[in-house]
Amino acid sequence: MAIPGFGHPPAYYFMWILPRNLISRICGIVADARIPRPLLTPLIRLFSWKFGVDLAEVAQQVSEFRTFNEFFARRLLPDTRYLNSNPASILSPVDGIVGEFGSINNGRLIQAKCLEYRLADLLKDPERTKIYDDGVFITIYLAPHNCHRIHSMVEGEIHEFSYIPGDLWTVSPLGVHHVPGLFARNERLTTFLRTDKGECALVKVGATVVGRIRVCYHDQVSNKHSAKNQQVALETPFHIKRGEELGLFEMGSTVICLFPPGQIELGELQVEQKVCLGQAIGRFCPN
Repeated sequence: MAIPGFGHPPAYYFMWILPRNLISRICGIVADARIPRPLLTPLIRLFSWKFGVDLAEVAQQVSEFRTFNEFFARRLLPDTRYLNSNPASILSPVDGIVGEFGSINNGRLIQAKCLEYRLADLLKDPERTKIYDDGVFITIYLAPHNCHRIHSMVEGEIHEFSYIPGDLWTVSPLGVHHVPGLFARNERLTTFLRTDKGECALVKVGATVVGRIRVCYHDQVSNKHSAKNQQVALETPFHIKRGEELGLFEMGSTVICLFPPGQIELGELQVEQKVCLGQAIGRFCPN
């Protein structure tokens, strides 16, 4: 319900006045704190019960975690997720929910019904904006109960990535439906993957209470005070296989998969569809 005369729900205005980046950094510090096991273990079990975490899939015993971030970045047992066996398939990089998907038309992507945002604002890179315009995108939201590790949707080499500091609005339905240009306003770390079929990109979007975004191929960490835009070329390209770990969120957020025109065909997706790591969400177009 919106406040009469203002057009947004009360929670939007509450989020608007909060120091979102500072709160998220504090949450990251708290989540890194080593809490005595007799206190931490019940808190993790309470969180899991509240948000529906399937502890049977977790590779460690709950009592083995020493911090909340260790739990948020938990690994799953090897037999709980399977990679689609077709080498031409594009894999879901995470467990999550499909937010939106489709074509990038005239440099615009769909954020939610009646809300669009600009590819140029998302990437802040004119040359790459040209590469991905008229291509396709898939947005996947990670809920609190999802595993927060991020994997590669394709096999390829990472030569470059970009980090763009920004705001940290919530990426929950409150933010997605009420904050214009949300994904291009929040901080984000984009990995560019070179494949045999050309380059594609995986955008990792920060959010409220996400302490940090990390990647496995560089020591870059998000959500630092006074951070500046960075376009980083790796000295040695990092080879990554389909489904191999690429990074993680310290608390869940959103990823956006970007593909240039003619590179892939989308799978049979639906908005709000649940997807699992390794599931096919598209396929490379035949040569």
